[in-house]
Amino acid sequence: MSSERSWERETIEKLASASLREQKANRRWGIFFKILFFGYIVFISFSFFDLFDFPSSPVSGQHTGLVQVFGEIGLEQDASAGNVINGLREAFKNSGTKGVIIHINSPGGSPAQSRRIFKNILELKEDYPEIPVYAVVEDICASGAYYVAVAADKIFVDPASIVGSIGVVINGFGFSESLKKLGIQRRLFTAGDNKGFLDPFSDLNPSHEKHVLALLEQIHQQFKRNVKTSRGDRLAENRDIFSGLIWTGEESIKLGLVDHIGTIDYVAKEIIGAEVIMNFSHEPHFFDKLATEISGKVFDIALSFFYEQQFVVK
Repeated sequence: MSSERSWERETIEKLASASLREQKANRRWGIFFKILFFGYIVFISFSFFDLFDFPSSPVSGQHTGLVQVFGEIGLEQDASAGNVINGLREAFKNSGTKGVIIHINSPGGSPAQSRRIFKNILELKEDYPEIPVYAVVEDICASGAYYVAVAADKIFVDPASIVGSIGVVINGFGFSESLKKLGIQRRLFTAGDNKGFLDPFSDLNPSHEKHVLALLEQIHQQFKRNVKTSRGDRLAENRDIFSGLIWTGEESIKLGLVDHIGTIDYVAKEIIGAEVIMNFSHEPHFFDKLATEISGKVFDIALSFFYEQQFVVK
């Protein structure tokens, strides 16, 4: 008799457990589809609004063109050469543009991307000699960002801005000694004597170190040459200027790295003479960014639900 009751109890517990799992699964899928539906509605709504081009600035009349260089300068960044150059070209081509401000708040980045922007600014100045170009610095204009700034006719800063870092750097780590202490062997196979160049798990090769330093020196000389050409006799006689050091905006005026204290509003109104500012910066639309984030979240949730069901539903 006791065995029958035990069997009945086990059967009831199994049925209850199965029912509970099914309820949980249904509830999870219900939440998932609600989130999916909400994400779809939000995406469609944003796409609908994107059909309309709501200008944040006037499209006619005289104005100051603004192009932002914010954040790291790099190929996949908002401040890529492609984005900045496209914005600059549109600003210069616009018939109402009286002057252009390059609004900078960047620690620098890729030397190649920075040089591309620098060269394109010089070319645009030649094509549109009647349009002055000014760089206005917010918090920081260092390294590659300063490379960009020196192409402008004048550079304006805040007294507390950080300017400089005219240098080039490659950094990394070396783990070869750690591997030896742990008793781990590094097995690296290459075709080409230098294909394992700067491998962090191998001992540093003196010839590789020499080669890297030569590369850095070459890029540094390119940087220095363009700064000297652009700033000319405005630069002070100070060997530390090209050492990689940074200075405040106030000190950088004394060194000739920049020209004056000023904000974008001041430059637009008092220097260019066109108080109205039109932003030509190229960057992903806010709705595009948000839609991408939402779609990514929904996809992650879908995957988590899918895998969870594989192990929960019996």
